Formats: sequence, C-alpha cells, structure tokens
Amino acid sequence: MASSDNKLSPVEGIKDESNYLRGNLATEMVDGTDHFSKESIQLIKHFGMYQQDDRDARAASRAAGGSGKEYIMMIRTRLPAGLLTSKQLLEELDLCDDIGNGTLRITSRQATQFHGVQKSDVRQLMQRMKDVGLTTLGACGDVNRNVMCCPAPFKNNALHDEIQKVSFQIADHFAPRTGAYREIFLQDPETGEKVQVDENGQEIIEPIYGKHYLPRKFKMGICLPEDNCIDVYTQDLGMIAIHEEGKIIGYNILVGGGMGRTPSADKTYPALGLKLTFVAPEDLIGVCEAVVKVQRDYGNREDRKVARLKYTVRNMGLPEFKKKVEEYFGRALPEPHAADVTEFDDHKGWSAQGDGNWFYGLNVENGRIADLEGWTLKSAIREICATLEPGIHFTSHQDIIFSGIAEADKPKLEAILKKHGIALTSEISNTLRWSMACVAWPTCGLSITESERALPGMVDDLEKEVAKLGLEDEKFTMRMTGCPNGCARPYNSDIGLVGRAKEKYTMFLGGRRLGNRLSYIYKDMVPADEVVPELVKVMTVFKEQRQEGETLGDFCDRIGQEKLLEATGG
Repeated sequence: MASSDNKLSPVEGIKDESNYLRGNLATEMVDGTDHFSKESIQLIKHFGMYQQDDRDARAASRAAGGSGKEYIMMIRTRLPAGLLTSKQLLEELDLCDDIGNGTLRITSRQATQFHGVQKSDVRQLMQRMKDVGLTTLGACGDVNRNVMCCPAPFKNNALHDEIQKVSFQIADHFAPRTGAYREIFLQDPETGEKVQVDENGQEIIEPIYGKHYLPRKFKMGICLPEDNCIDVYTQDLGMIAIHEEGKIIGYNILVGGGMGRTPSADKTYPALGLKLTFVAPEDLIGVCEAVVKVQRDYGNREDRKVARLKYTVRNMGLPEFKKKVEEYFGRALPEPHAADVTEFDDHKGWSAQGDGNWFYGLNVENGRIADLEGWTLKSAIREICATLEPGIHFTSHQDIIFSGIAEADKPKLEAILKKHGIALTSEISNTLRWSMACVAWPTCGLSITESERALPGMVDDLEKEVAKLGLEDEKFTMRMTGCPNGCARPYNSDIGLVGRAKEKYTMFLGGRRLGNRLSYIYKDMVPADEVVPELVKVMTVFKEQRQEGETLGDFCDRIGQEKLLEATGG
C-alpha cells in the first residue's frame, strides 16, 4: 500500500483485519438485530449492499419509543452492459414485492437496486438472485463496479456484439475472488476462491486486488465513438472502441474520470477522463489490469475523500502515471488514437434490430419501477415480460429497452403500456426525456435534500415554459443529485442541480449532452422553488443570443457565468 500503516484510514484497517471481507458478518447475520456493526457496514458494500436509515420514518419511531433509526438495506445487482432476461427481471420484480418496498430502481450504471430490504431477508434475496443467474457481488465497495457498455441490441452488428461481450469479460476478470459471498450469503460450502500460488508457494486469493482491495470504488465503461450513451469520460477507466470497416481495431483508454466532490474541501473536484493510450483488442484487459494495479499500489489510503483514481492520475501527472502503467503491463504504450466521441443516442422509441425484429426504448422517469394510481409501470413490465418475453437492456439514463419484438407484436407492446397509463416515447417532452435524478432522501445516507422526489415536479413546470419559448425541440440533459457525490453525473450535463442544503441546490451550466465537457457553477444555494424561474431566465437569453445550431450547453459555455448572470439580471 502507498500509505504508511500508521496513517491508514479506518476503512483500510477494517479490510486488513477482515480475512478477505469476512469479518464478523457470519455471526451478525444471525444475531437477531436489525442492523450491522460499524465495521461490517464497510464490508457489506463489497457484496452489493448498503445499510441505510429511512429518515421519513424517524419521527414515528421516536414517538413509539424507538431509537429513531429505521434500518433498511439497499441491495444492488451487477449487470454488465445492463443486460438480463425477462425471466430474471420478473424474479427481481417478485423480490421487490416479497421482501423489498414494492419498487425496483434502474440505476445510472445500468443495474438495479432493491430498497427497504430487512437484514433478516438479505440471504433470501441473494439466494433467489443466484437461482436465476444474477449476483450482487462487486456491485459496490472498493472494487471494480458494474461495467457499463452501450446496451443497444443491434443484431448482425459486430461492433455492438463485441463491446458487450468484452464488458462481460472485464466484469468476470475484475470480480472479487473471495469466497466470503458464497459462504456467508449463499451458504454454499464451496468457497469459490480461485486460489493462486506465488513463486514462494504462498496462496494468492485476490491476485488483482490483494488483501486490502482498492483504496476506493472503481468504475469502467465502454462506448463507440458515435454513441457515448454511457458517459465514458466520467469513468475511472473509460474505453472508446475505435473501428474501421466494421471491425474494432483497438480502444482509446481514458483514465481519471469521476463525479464526486465535497464543496467544503477544495482538494476534491469532479473530473473527466484523460486520454492515456490506444491498445489493441488483445491487450485491452491486460492494460486495464495494469491501471487497476497502479491505483491499488499508489492510490491514497489515508484520506478516502481523495482516494479515487482521478486524484492518483493528477497527483502523479499523466506522463508519470503512464510510465507506471507501462511498467506493470510490461511494455511501452502508444499515444491515443485521434478518434473521439461524436454523439449520444438514448435508444428510446422503436428501432430496427437488423434481424427483422425491433427493440423499444421506454422512458422510466428517474429509473423508478412502481405501481401508482393511474400509472402502473411495474404491472406493465410484468405483462410485457410474461407475454412477449423480450430481452431486457437497461440504459445509463435509467431507462429500459425491450428487444426481440416481432413486427406483428409492436402494437401489442404499445397497447400494454397505454392500458397501464404509461406514456410512449413519442408522447413525452425532450425536457423529461433527457432528465434523471439520484435516489437521495429519505434513504441515501449521503443526501442533503430531495432529488428523485423533487425533479419530476420541476420537469413538469419547466417543460411548459420551454414550450412557451418555442424550444421544445431542443435536446439538453438535466440531472439532479441530492448531494455533491454526483451519482446522476450532474457535472458534465447541460444543466446540473446538486443538493447543497435542505431544499437548496447548486446550479451548474455549460456541460453538454455529449458528456466530454465539465460545467461551471452558475448559482449556489438556489431554493427549490426558484430553480425553474432561474432556468427560464437562462433559456430566454439562450433563445435571444444563441448562434445558429448552438446547443444550450454550448451557449452557456461560450458566454460564461459572468456574462450570463449579467444577461439574466443576476
């Protein structure tokens, strides 16, 4: 480890003493309490689980003589490229009803989350997931998390087939090898550890991560230049698949992206990935492993606020970082390819797959799959999966794609959606189509204010104002988070709204839908009821002063904060 032992963060000590993430979890799973210990809540993250507290329920708990803590578990799946089957999704919907809070959520990393799970039901959920070929191992924690990849199900298309296949290979290669998950949560007598032996005959349980795993979470994603639908520049390690004449010739490797920041700590900041090198397909996993190992050995283990790869890269400097990667990989690496990202397709609506069938991308507002009065999305998805049995693909904008739909079944799918009160893609505004929010209050322990529950009302109000301005055809990303951690990637979008205090947000402008430019702080501490009026002022100026073909984000970037404030009246 890069840090001296006497300066290690407490989490490093917990991992060190855990015997490859086991700790006291086996005992705590049967101790009769509704929560895990302080040490164990750091370990369970590696198995896709966060211990949370329902802050909406605190008052009722205190009134009933309780501690005020209403412990629940959020459990996240690992779904490379967001791909699964109808059978698997139906089981997840059953699980959210049987042992969750009745809803399932699509994440901004193409996975799913269960909310409101009791500690006593954790094993049942994980075992039932295993029975349909799904896992939560490595969905969170100080390891490589869900590998993002364009999920578009184009058939007879070597490019999409290849990058989706590679995403699964990378996910398998970087999955934790410890048998703790199987022993503790699946109660499988086989440990599952793939033990290697070093030159001295010593067992190596985690050949990539080692005993202490990574200093912090690590995220990877793969895209094509013409479709950056996974926000490749926000990844710790991004891969742009460069192709010629229908064949992938290699990958541009980006390092050091990441969205999290702490406003009170100037040492933290959001960052976009930097171009490191161009590698041949056969060298991709080897170079990725070298990058991960450099982060393992040189990342900051003293201060978790600055432990992500983005800080390692910038503290070392990109040239020195590249030298270390070359050292771990075993040979020199070339300069990056000239190609870069050029577009972002959200894959909504109907698209021909290329094999005679179709796929349909459905907008799922903020990723929440639920049944509400007059809007029964969960029931609609159940009916589609049970009757049409489509392939399921989740997107980075928290939406769902149904694939393999026969021409004759297209009207059936639309009829099911309409019967359940679900708007078709052609019926929603661009304002809604390009918006998303994180979970935030009341369950996320990091959230300062509302996000998922606040953004829909703002979108409803804003889309009306956008139409009045005649800007309804404009495409602009609007993303909200309940804290600065940035899970919904607000710092590279056209409009970013980041929780700053209760019902107050920092407003960021000047990013872009393409995802390769950071935004700037336009205004801080904006009250929730002033967000839409402030945005209307900005869009009014945009309409009056934009250059031909200029997007909202490009306009805000060109004019800058000072001139924009002056133009809107401050």
